[in-house]
Amino acid sequence: MSRQRSRDTGIEVALRRELHRLGLRYRVHRRPVRGVRREADVVFGPTRVAVFVDGCFWHGCPEHGTWPKRNGEFWRAKIEANRARDANTDLVLAEAGWAAVRVWEHEDPAVAAERVREAVLGRRGRLA
Repeated sequence: MSRQRSRDTGIEVALRRELHRLGLRYRVHRRPVRGVRREADVVFGPTRVAVFVDGCFWHGCPEHGTWPKRNGEFWRAKIEANRARDANTDLVLAEAGWAAVRVWEHEDPAVAAERVREAVLGRRGRLA
């Protein structure tokens, strides 16, 4: 498991490629809110949109997440803690005026990029 990439995964790169193709410009692997140790995979600073690309196993995808049989208690606690941290991150960002967009690794990058684009464009007029 230590060999799993945490940055620049295939889906992350594909999503960024689609976002760029749609004309959106962004920052990569930044902390949206100062003082909060949570890093978003893609950040749109002016519109305050943070995008997180979540792996199905690590974040307990309802469609594709699996529960390992070996050392099951450890993994269940680990994945549940990840879910709780994700929910807390969304709450902290919302309280700071940010919108969090979550993308699962199994999603089509073009569809996910369109969802992110709608979030960014929807917030452009509100934050001026």
